[in-house]
Amino acid sequence: MRYSAEHKQETRTRVIAAAGQVFRKEGYGGAGIDALTKAAGVTNGAFYGHFKSKGEAFRTAVLTGLEDLRQGIAALKASQPKDWLTTFVGYYLGYKRTCDLAESCALPSLSPDVMRADDETRSAYTAELKRLIEEVAVGLPESEIPGQRRREDQAILLLAMLSGGVTLARAASDPALSKRIADVIAQAALTTIQPGN
Repeated sequence: MRYSAEHKQETRTRVIAAAGQVFRKEGYGGAGIDALTKAAGVTNGAFYGHFKSKGEAFRTAVLTGLEDLRQGIAALKASQPKDWLTTFVGYYLGYKRTCDLAESCALPSLSPDVMRADDETRSAYTAELKRLIEEVAVGLPESEIPGQRRREDQAILLLAMLSGGVTLARAASDPALSKRIADVIAQAALTTIQPGN
């Protein structure tokens, strides 16, 4: 039975979304093909019709996750140009810190596995990370004071603070400590980095 191009694209999209959730929750090493196909509701044959390997599915899930983050930031900047940073920091350290791990941000949840991935995955990640940094940087002011951080440096600092903060807060079993970590990171991010007008 032949499927339409639209059906194939819908299946691919479903597999990528499911793979992203499984890799976030189980890590690369803990996610087998069976878990990926079960989560997507497809057969092994359907999975291999879209991806040559688990590694290719992982790479695609990582890139999709980073692209989703970048597009979300772009949309937030467009809808709230003056206070996008405050809203973003609150959302990231609130909902994205407490949601199910399968729905968490790709940056903190998948980056550790990217460090151990093949060169192709790491190169693709690096290219998408650069795009993410650029997107964040566009919403930050360029400092005219000598010696102050450039917008790209501020964007790197912001992403590292938020990603690291979420990682520590999620790992802590004590909800009060988790919230305290989030609050400290939020305050530092909003004090250190000021959005452009």
